Amino acid sequence: MIKLGVNSVLFKEFDFAVAAKHIAACGYDGVEIAAIEGMCEHLDLSRWKQQKSELQAIVQEAGLTFLSTEVASLKEERLLPAFEAAAEIGIPIVNVGPGGKLGVEEDLQASIETLARMAERAASFGITLCVKAHVGNAIHNTPTTLRAMEAIGSPAFGIDMDPSHIHRAGENAEKALPAVISRVKHVHIRDCKGREQGPGPIALQACGRGDIDLYGYCKAMVDGGYEGPVVVEVIGSSPEHTLAQVSIVAAESYGYLNAVLKQLGAR
Repeated sequence: MIKLGVNSVLFKEFDFAVAAKHIAACGYDGVEIAAIEGMCEHLDLSRWKQQKSELQAIVQEAGLTFLSTEVASLKEERLLPAFEAAAEIGIPIVNVGPGGKLGVEEDLQASIETLARMAERAASFGITLCVKAHVGNAIHNTPTTLRAMEAIGSPAFGIDMDPSHIHRAGENAEKALPAVISRVKHVHIRDCKGREQGPGPIALQACGRGDIDLYGYCKAMVDGGYEGPVVVEVIGSSPEHTLAQVSIVAAESYGYLNAVLKQLGAR
C-alpha cells in the first residue's frame, strides 16, 4: 500500500520535532526530512551523527517513519555524507535535482554521468538515489528523464516523479507518468495554478487547489503498480506563515490524497 508523507521543508521555520508532531497530527504515515542547503536543514549533514538519536526518537514518538530525505544537490561532498547518514538513521531514499541548464546537451550528459556514478555509491550504502525532472534544469521533462533512465542501469537509481514540474514543462503529468513508471521509486507531489515557472503561493500548492489532474495522476500511479512513498513537497513557506497555515496545507493535501488513493484501492 502507498505511504503518504510530507517533506519537512514545508515546516522550515520550525524545528523538526514540531514538524513531525504536526505531520503526524494530519494523518501522514511518514516524513521526508529536508537536508537542503540554504533552505531547510532539519537533517544537518555536517553534524548528523550528533542528531541521529534525537531524530530517530522524534520520528518514533510521533508514530511516523522516515520515507526519504531531500538533499537536492548533486555535489559529492553533500551526497556522500547524505548516504552515510541515511544508512545509519534508517532513511531509504535520497532525493536530488538534476542540476544543469535546460537545452544544454553538455549539461544533460554531465548530469546523467554524475547520477550514474553517485547511484553506484548509494548502492554501496544500501540506499536508493532518486532524481526528478526540474523546471529549468538539464533533466526537465519526460524525454530527458527517459535519457537518464536509458543510460543508468543501476537498481539503486530511481525516478522521483513530481507532477508539478512535468505540468510546468508543458506536459500532462497523468499522461506522462506511464512512460517512466517502471523506474519511479519516489513521488513528490503538489498542485499548482497554470504553467508558470514557480509553483505559486503555498496555499495553492495544496493538493486539489490547482490545475493538475491529480486524480488522473494517482490513477496512473496505481494502475502502473507503484507502491512507493508519495510525499507532499510544498516550498515557499516563510516567517510570515504561521504554524497553523503550514499545517492546513499539509492537512488539506492529506485529505485529498488519502481519499483519492482509498477510492483507487491503494490505501
